[in-house]
Amino acid sequence: MMKIPSILVIDSGVGGLSICQSIMSTSEKNEQNLQIIYFADDAFSPYGLLEELELEKRLESIVSAMLVLHQPDLVILACNTVSTLLLPQLRAQFDVPFVGVVPAIKPAAKKTLTNRIGLLATPATVCRAYTDALISDYAAECEVIRVGSNELVTQAEALLAGEKISLNVIETVLEPFISEDIALEVDTIVLGCTHFPLLKQQLQEVLPNVSWVDSGEAIAKRVHDLLGQMSHGHTHSSDASLVHQIYFSESLPDQFTFKSALAELGIKDSKLHLLNIS
Repeated sequence: MMKIPSILVIDSGVGGLSICQSIMSTSEKNEQNLQIIYFADDAFSPYGLLEELELEKRLESIVSAMLVLHQPDLVILACNTVSTLLLPQLRAQFDVPFVGVVPAIKPAAKKTLTNRIGLLATPATVCRAYTDALISDYAAECEVIRVGSNELVTQAEALLAGEKISLNVIETVLEPFISEDIALEVDTIVLGCTHFPLLKQQLQEVLPNVSWVDSGEAIAKRVHDLLGQMSHGHTHSSDASLVHQIYFSESLPDQFTFKSALAELGIKDSKLHLLNIS
């Protein structure tokens, strides 16, 4: 019996589940089974506020522990901060492929018709040097309006916890992208935090004429390309024994509510764990 491919996805919260949603959607289209092992490091959230050395030690501990528990075929760093700061070190240290995420500046610059694009990310991401480099390399001819928000991270976490979210908060966050002069409005906005695609429906309600761009589809394609180069072959979706493993480092959400949210993201059968990694 062929082994079902498994991937380890790491983020400081539930934001990386938007990446999982894209991956599971691609798997379903390809009629391929895939196991998600997700680590939500809520004890150290948000990663963007940690010093680089502390973050490096933390990710090394998580990856080491999860490799022992599950032996995943590849690891996704579903966080812009971790991806841009630690990807080379982690690739050098561990004998498993790593995939990182960066804001989708390049596809947004190709998509825009007005050369006015928005970047919606966390405050740490919008001001980092790697973001400057992405804009310089791929969107030099565009005006890029940057908006940093921690409030949307909180809203996305609340959404998956089954709590009510505030459209007023979302409207306030998006105000810098709106102009009374239609010629000055952005036509494309990059969702530069993995939490934010979880709120795409609400974001579209506020700005219905904007194209929203994120990294999920590109990451999903990369993951399936890498898995295709491995020796699993394809396993079909009829395997009822497949259970996705979801870990938290500090506290578990309400099981029924969270599992229902996971199912809507394509993670249909899951088990939640609390694992304190020191």
